[in-house]
Amino acid sequence: MSDILVVNSGSSSLKYQLIEMATERTLASGLIERIGEGAGRAVHTIPWDEVPSVDRADAPSTTERELPIPDHVAAFRVMLDAFEAHGPSLAEHRPVAVGHRVVHGGKRFFEPTVVTELVKINIADLAELAPLHNPANLQGIEAAEHVFPDVPHVVVFDTAFHQTLPPAAYSYAIDADVAEQYRVRRYGFHGTSHKYVSEQAALLVGRPLGELRQLVLHLGNGASITAIDGGRSVETSMGMTPLEGLVMGTRSGDIDPAVLVHLHRRAGYDFDALDTLLNKRSGLLGLAGTNDVRDVLESRAAGDPAATLAFDVYVHRLKAYVGAYFAQLGGVDVISFTAGVGENAAPVRAAALAGLERLGIELDASRNEVRSREARVISTDASEVVVLVVPTNEELEIARQTLEVVEA
Repeated sequence: MSDILVVNSGSSSLKYQLIEMATERTLASGLIERIGEGAGRAVHTIPWDEVPSVDRADAPSTTERELPIPDHVAAFRVMLDAFEAHGPSLAEHRPVAVGHRVVHGGKRFFEPTVVTELVKINIADLAELAPLHNPANLQGIEAAEHVFPDVPHVVVFDTAFHQTLPPAAYSYAIDADVAEQYRVRRYGFHGTSHKYVSEQAALLVGRPLGELRQLVLHLGNGASITAIDGGRSVETSMGMTPLEGLVMGTRSGDIDPAVLVHLHRRAGYDFDALDTLLNKRSGLLGLAGTNDVRDVLESRAAGDPAATLAFDVYVHRLKAYVGAYFAQLGGVDVISFTAGVGENAAPVRAAALAGLERLGIELDASRNEVRSREARVISTDASEVVVLVVPTNEELEIARQTLEVVEA
């Protein structure tokens, strides 16, 4: 048995997957949310073929319940109860390790790392770079250690894949001493997803990863694009924080920094108000009143001008980054769309690449409209650049890296 439990802990939520690594098959997954908020919610899902045949008439593959969940230790107990009640049995599928997602590893962590007290101290220290994420990630690690004290715990950092960025890509043009003292540089995020998708893309096109120049567009509520040369991240749109870059669900992406000075001086915005504006009241939500691309597309089709502008701004930024990264790589072999929007929003994919035929990009309209959970080609057979839709699987990537560390 080489099962891995993957944990993604947020400030008030806990996501988990139990993965059988011999087949890379998910045996169970779950979401526990509203931790510490009184009435919590727990959802546990197992594949239908994991439900014993004698119970299938009465045992749905997804179960849900509401109950108080005061903290993350309690959340893990709820998870264990779900495994005991609905399977699969953790006695039969005892995880050999627990893999944890941690958002920010700074420049200290560039590979999956076994959890030690020193590692936890470093994760806490880096919380100033990710105050909404690292403390919650650390809570999940400590709660998991309490529940699974006898197995190794491994952290996989969102920023690690981008540690190969060259200085010209990660450096900001500000006073060098200030940047060094306060750790101001580009770190990049969604690295686990970008790594997984780029490797799957190489398999799909049947070429060695090391010879491919790729663009991966991770488009969800958070969104980023990464230029990958020979399997190495060489440029990415998110910066010191996940705010920089593309237009997102509620985040502004790129903006003139002087806008913040202007709003402070003229409108009295303090730092907290500016943070809330840029991270929670901007992006598609700020432009169209919704952070859901599906709602934007529906309203745009109905002729709503705000939704139309939001779509146009969103796509304008996407296309600008595709062009810029095309230039940085000196050409592109593969472009992959992934995450919720990238995998499902055909109009976004079409608009982002429209008019780029001179770059060797030819989208096949009928292929692009196909809805599927499978990785697939959506460019024409004649396209010089292969365009793909590749469903991401960050949990599997975390499990793979965790197992590599355990077996090393």
